[in-house]
Parts: sequence; C-alpha cells; structure tokens
Amino acid sequence: MSCWVVNVGYKDLKTIVDRDKRDWVAALESQKAVYLINDTATGKMYVGSATGDNGMLLQRWKNYVSNGHGGNKDLVSLVAQKGFEYVKANFTYSILENYNSRVGKDYILQREFWWMETLGTKAFGYNN
Repeated sequence: MSCWVVNVGYKDLKTIVDRDKRDWVAALESQKAVYLINDTATGKMYVGSATGDNGMLLQRWKNYVSNGHGGNKDLVSLVAQKGFEYVKANFTYSILENYNSRVGKDYILQREFWWMETLGTKAFGYNN
C-alpha cells in the first residue's frame, strides 16, 4: 500500500476525466483503492473501493463523473432527491488507500469495511 494526498471537487475530477490529463489518468487507471466521497454540505461521507482490473480507480471515478452516484444505492437516492447539480456543488473525492494491481480484491474489501466502521459511514453516511 502507498498513500497519495488527493482531495478534489467534482469540477476538478470532471476536468481530469474529460481532458484526459495523462499524469492523472496514468496514475488512476493503474491503482486499486479505497476512496472517500464527502458531502461538504452535510458532512456525510461514503467509502467505496475500486477493485476491478480494468480501469481501476479511474473507471470508478468516471462513473461518478457521468451520473453523480456510481450506482450506489444511497447516492442514487440522493441524486434523485436533490439532483445531479447538488453533487457537482458539494462532493469531494479523496483516496484513503491505494494499491498496485496485484493486490487481491478480498484484502481491499476488508480495508473498505474497516474505513466504513472507523468513519461511521454506515450509521451516519451514505454507505447502506
């Protein structure tokens, strides 16, 4: 595991994805990760993970850029209630832990669960 300090808002994340910023794209598409989405308006958080071999963290974050929720149940509900513009104005995206492509899915999911418990995102956030 290594650690990057990354904390970008929706607008910056969209710019990275849309403009195909090579330094960012190369880094994000080659890393598996546990990440955090923070709703700056409410303080609620969502912990997720990127464990797939194709696109890795870049692919997960592209999903959030495209629809605001990435298919996550509570975030789908939030976007339906408050709209995609709410996400664009209030969400930030951070990397909690990143891993090279050889790290197994089960380990990353264990770490994701640890972060959910540590940050209380099941009880007080967007992890259902």
